Amino acid sequence: MKHLTQQQVGDLSSKLTERTRALAARVREELAESDVQHYRDLAGAVTDTADEALAHALVDVDTEIIDRHVIELRDIAGAEERIRRQTYGCCADCGDAIVYERLAAYPTAKRCLGCQQRHEREHPRTGRPGI
Repeated sequence: MKHLTQQQVGDLSSKLTERTRALAARVREELAESDVQHYRDLAGAVTDTADEALAHALVDVDTEIIDRHVIELRDIAGAEERIRRQTYGCCADCGDAIVYERLAAYPTAKRCLGCQQRHEREHPRTGRPGI
Protein backbone atom coordinates (compact mmCIF):
# COMPACT_ATOMS: atom_id res chain seq x y z
CA MET A 1 0.00 0.00 0.00
CA LYS A 2 3.06 2.21 0.14
CA HIS A 3 2.58 3.29 -3.47
CA LEU A 4 -0.79 4.83 -2.59
CA THR A 5 -1.13 8.09 -0.71
CA GLN A 6 -3.41 8.36 2.31
CA GLN A 7 -5.64 10.63 0.22
CA GLN A 8 -5.90 8.00 -2.54
CA VAL A 9 -6.71 5.25 -0.05
CA GLY A 10 -9.30 7.51 1.58
CA ASP A 11 -10.90 8.31 -1.77
CA LEU A 12 -11.00 4.63 -2.73
CA SER A 13 -12.36 3.66 0.66
CA SER A 14 -15.13 6.25 0.25
CA LYS A 15 -15.95 4.79 -3.18
CA LEU A 16 -16.20 1.33 -1.66
CA THR A 17 -18.47 2.58 1.14
CA GLU A 18 -20.75 4.40 -1.29
CA ARG A 19 -20.95 1.36 -3.57
CA THR A 20 -21.82 -0.82 -0.56
CA ARG A 21 -24.69 1.51 0.33
CA ALA A 22 -25.96 1.56 -3.25
CA LEU A 23 -25.78 -2.22 -3.64
CA ALA A 24 -27.42 -2.86 -0.28
CA ALA A 25 -30.28 -0.57 -1.28
CA ARG A 26 -30.64 -2.36 -4.61
CA VAL A 27 -30.67 -5.77 -2.94
CA ARG A 28 -33.34 -4.56 -0.51
CA GLU A 29 -35.40 -3.28 -3.47
CA GLU A 30 -34.98 -6.52 -5.38
CA LEU A 31 -35.98 -8.57 -2.36
CA ALA A 32 -38.96 -6.31 -1.69
CA GLU A 33 -40.16 -6.88 -5.21
CA SER A 34 -39.14 -10.50 -4.71
CA ASP A 35 -38.88 -13.18 -7.29
CA VAL A 36 -41.64 -14.96 -5.39
CA GLN A 37 -43.95 -12.02 -6.05
CA HIS A 38 -43.13 -12.15 -9.77
CA TYR A 39 -43.90 -15.84 -9.78
CA ARG A 40 -47.17 -15.27 -7.92
CA ASP A 41 -48.17 -12.59 -10.43
CA LEU A 42 -47.38 -14.83 -13.33
CA ALA A 43 -48.77 -17.99 -11.76
CA GLY A 44 -52.29 -16.67 -12.08
CA ALA A 45 -51.67 -16.18 -15.80
CA VAL A 46 -49.99 -19.57 -16.36
CA THR A 47 -52.13 -21.45 -18.82
CA ASP A 48 -49.61 -23.80 -20.40
CA THR A 49 -46.06 -25.09 -20.05
CA ALA A 50 -44.64 -22.17 -22.07
CA ASP A 51 -46.13 -19.69 -19.59
CA GLU A 52 -44.76 -21.75 -16.71
CA ALA A 53 -41.30 -21.82 -18.31
CA LEU A 54 -41.40 -18.04 -18.71
CA ALA A 55 -42.39 -17.62 -15.07
CA HIS A 56 -39.46 -19.79 -13.97
CA ALA A 57 -37.06 -17.90 -16.26
CA LEU A 58 -38.09 -14.57 -14.73
CA VAL A 59 -37.51 -15.93 -11.24
CA ASP A 60 -34.05 -17.14 -12.31
CA VAL A 61 -33.17 -13.72 -13.75
CA ASP A 62 -34.17 -11.98 -10.51
CA THR A 63 -32.13 -14.47 -8.49
CA GLU A 64 -29.09 -13.97 -10.74
CA ILE A 65 -29.27 -10.20 -10.28
CA ILE A 66 -29.31 -10.54 -6.50
CA ASP A 67 -26.48 -13.10 -6.65
CA ARG A 68 -24.31 -10.66 -8.63
CA HIS A 69 -24.97 -7.92 -6.09
CA VAL A 70 -24.03 -10.25 -3.22
CA ILE A 71 -20.80 -11.28 -4.99
CA GLU A 72 -19.90 -7.63 -5.46
CA LEU A 73 -20.66 -6.90 -1.79
CA ARG A 74 -18.28 -9.73 -0.83
CA ASP A 75 -15.59 -8.30 -3.12
CA ILE A 76 -16.03 -4.90 -1.46
CA ALA A 77 -15.75 -6.47 2.01
CA GLY A 78 -12.53 -8.15 0.86
CA ALA A 79 -11.13 -4.84 -0.38
CA GLU A 80 -12.05 -3.14 2.90
CA GLU A 81 -10.27 -5.93 4.79
CA ARG A 82 -7.16 -5.45 2.62
CA ILE A 83 -7.27 -1.73 3.47
CA ARG A 84 -7.39 -2.59 7.20
CA ARG A 85 -4.50 -5.04 6.81
CA GLN A 86 -2.58 -2.53 4.69
CA THR A 87 -2.29 -4.96 1.79
CA TYR A 88 -4.74 -3.06 -0.42
CA GLY A 89 -3.31 -2.25 -3.81
CA CYS A 90 -0.84 -5.15 -3.75
CA CYS A 91 -1.36 -7.89 -6.33
CA ALA A 92 -2.51 -11.15 -4.73
CA ASP A 93 -0.47 -13.14 -7.27
CA CYS A 94 2.84 -11.35 -7.81
CA GLY A 95 2.87 -8.89 -4.90
CA ASP A 96 3.54 -5.90 -7.15
CA ALA A 97 1.61 -2.66 -6.83
CA ILE A 98 -1.75 -2.32 -8.53
CA VAL A 99 -1.67 1.09 -10.17
CA TYR A 100 -3.98 3.75 -8.76
CA GLU A 101 -5.77 4.23 -12.09
CA ARG A 102 -6.83 0.56 -12.06
CA LEU A 103 -8.02 0.82 -8.46
CA ALA A 104 -9.89 4.04 -9.22
CA ALA A 105 -11.74 2.27 -12.05
CA TYR A 106 -12.12 -1.03 -10.20
CA PRO A 107 -11.63 -0.51 -6.44
CA THR A 108 -12.04 -4.21 -5.60
CA ALA A 109 -9.17 -5.29 -7.88
CA LYS A 110 -7.09 -8.06 -6.29
CA ARG A 111 -4.54 -8.37 -9.07
CA CYS A 112 -2.44 -6.12 -11.25
CA LEU A 113 -3.60 -5.98 -14.86
CA GLY A 114 -1.03 -8.49 -16.13
CA CYS A 115 -1.84 -11.08 -13.48
CA GLN A 116 -5.58 -10.55 -13.94
CA GLN A 117 -5.30 -11.15 -17.68
CA ARG A 118 -3.27 -14.31 -17.04
CA HIS A 119 -5.79 -15.45 -14.42
CA GLU A 120 -8.68 -15.00 -16.84
CA ARG A 121 -6.90 -16.98 -19.55
CA GLU A 122 -6.13 -19.82 -17.15
CA HIS A 123 -9.51 -19.77 -15.37
CA PRO A 124 -12.14 -18.74 -17.90
CA ARG A 125 -15.58 -18.01 -16.48
CA THR A 126 -18.65 -17.85 -18.60
CA GLY A 127 -21.36 -15.33 -17.91
CA ARG A 128 -19.26 -13.00 -15.76
CA PRO A 129 -17.39 -9.98 -17.09
CA GLY A 130 -13.65 -9.86 -16.52
CA ILE A 131 -11.06 -7.32 -15.52
